[in-house]
Amino acid sequence: MIENFVKVLDETVRTVSDSSSDFGAYIGAGICMLGAMGCGIGEGIAASKACEAVGRNPEAENKIRTMMIIGCAISETSGIYGLIIALLLIFVR
Repeated sequence: MIENFVKVLDETVRTVSDSSSDFGAYIGAGICMLGAMGCGIGEGIAASKACEAVGRNPEAENKIRTMMIIGCAISETSGIYGLIIALLLIFVR
């Protein structure tokens, strides 16, 4: 009888530990996606400032566009890294 109790207790502990590690992985993935949200907000601000700059100085449109695209590309890498880490947390164990 005690052996059965120990088996049930062992299975319960394994189930709880598995579900808690899943919960932690999902929380970590959500935190990683906050970085992607910040990346999107930053790119929106950069695009709006580029539009303002072109409105003030139309002759510099090519330089402004080039700098905005380079800045957005560099900013986007942090969002992609966050997405990759989130996917790894969810699907790879």
